Amino acid sequence: MQKANIDGKVWTFGKDVDTDIIIAARYLNTSVPEELAKHVMEDADPEFVTKMSIGDVIVAGENFGCGSSREHAPIALKAAGIAAIIAPTFARIFYRNAFNMGLPIFELPESAEINEGDEVSVDMNAGTITNKSTNKSYNFTPIPAFMQELIDAGGLMNFAVNEMKGK
Repeated sequence: MQKANIDGKVWTFGKDVDTDIIIAARYLNTSVPEELAKHVMEDADPEFVTKMSIGDVIVAGENFGCGSSREHAPIALKAAGIAAIIAPTFARIFYRNAFNMGLPIFELPESAEINEGDEVSVDMNAGTITNKSTNKSYNFTPIPAFMQELIDAGGLMNFAVNEMKGK
């Protein structure tokens, strides 16, 4: 594993955040990550991209990423600088697309205990998320080894290139 820790400020969103909230369909005329990043979460919070910082973490309710199977959603989040997403559950297609794009996501049933503005630290090797604002630690659902390899490589395409190069 390359990066063992993710540290960031928390931005919270509710349950059932669908891919159209993550990146609205009106912006799908491009696949350029930097362009998509300018509009991430815009319909939930029009000022989100101006308030957040690179390395911040989204904490949401259950079923994050439901809706259409668009890959644009995790691309936009990663390009905007979101370091990770924590939620009790993720829509299955979003789950796989996030790993394919190299965006770390963590299933944590207690995510509602983490508040906007809190500082969290994710230790991927230990399998823990620590809310540094409350000093409370949680164990997250382990990421399958192959999915961790995708994150370490920066996504499926980078993983495939590395495999072809024999790395």
